[in-house]
Amino acid sequence: MSKKQEIYESVGRRIVEASRITGEFKLRSGATSAVYFDKYRFEAEPELLRDIAEQFEPLIPDGTERLIGLEMGGIPLATALSLKSGHKLGFCRKKAKEYGTCLQVEGGVESGEKVTIIEDVITSGGAALDAIRVLRDIGCEILAVLCVVDREAGATDKFGEERVDFRPLYKWSVLEELRGKQEK
Repeated sequence: MSKKQEIYESVGRRIVEASRITGEFKLRSGATSAVYFDKYRFEAEPELLRDIAEQFEPLIPDGTERLIGLEMGGIPLATALSLKSGHKLGFCRKKAKEYGTCLQVEGGVESGEKVTIIEDVITSGGAALDAIRVLRDIGCEILAVLCVVDREAGATDKFGEERVDFRPLYKWSVLEELRGKQEK
């Protein structure tokens, strides 16, 4: 196994250790699951967040001018990745604020920019699809959606329909496989 693969697997196992919980959970998609990745647990660990950003950086498409962190879990990931890569940063809320600038997209994002969306865990892709529409409405070109965990529940097809490249760092099945290796 290469050193790069060893590091990738190590980060994946640490994500599982930090954030995989069992119980009964309602997902944003409306589905229920007995297993949940509590992304705030892996995002709250500075060393793990740094290592995730390190693994994420090669997934940023060439030509990206700005990273867009989605409220709320995508924001620490996008910030860590921005610090690592040097890309400008922006943020997309679920809805426009009702005070101040009343914006939904923050950070000085401008029409014509080529952006990559950063998200934590994606099931059906609903939040990212909403952000794609909002960003396109203000004139941005969406190069890709990056996420830490793809729950493999149909998001790939939905992003394909939108002609947006989808680049998960880990698929659910890979994390479960790493967990299984760890338990042996």
